[in-house]
Amino acid sequence: MTRKGRRLVLIGAALTVLGLAAALVLTALNDTIVFFRTPTEVAQRQVVPGERLRLGGLVEAGSVVKQGATVTFVVTDGAAKVPVAYTGMLPDLFREGQGVVTEGRLQPDGTFAADTVLAKHDENYMPREVADTLKKSGHWMEEAQKGRASGAGGGALTQ
Repeated sequence: MTRKGRRLVLIGAALTVLGLAAALVLTALNDTIVFFRTPTEVAQRQVVPGERLRLGGLVEAGSVVKQGATVTFVVTDGAAKVPVAYTGMLPDLFREGQGVVTEGRLQPDGTFAADTVLAKHDENYMPREVADTLKKSGHWMEEAQKGRASGAGGGALTQ
């Protein structure tokens, strides 16, 4: 084999090993990556049932129902609604009409089975995707936007 041939074989082998390593890393990360979705995206069937994701929006007024340790409520972005079921302790800041981010899996019947619920600290925090959807649907609170512009608050999520 010529020198050029050996070099091409070596480069080909190196690229194959690098490709396999990248595939293994991406496969391992696939189980830990959680995408953020809005109720509109879920309603438009952009989510496969059983896929792990974060769902964010506002807790619809009058939708919270407590049955023992299980709480059901509806998350909305003003354009679409997704029913959520959660078993466990809710954050102290969880309220109707407030922003929430839930993490879990979409069930085949369209219900979101949450295993984590995060509530916002103040009126100034809202995930960008949810804020954009609320602005488009006309449900955005202008006073929250003014508070953000003036530097008030610094919102974070609590669990």
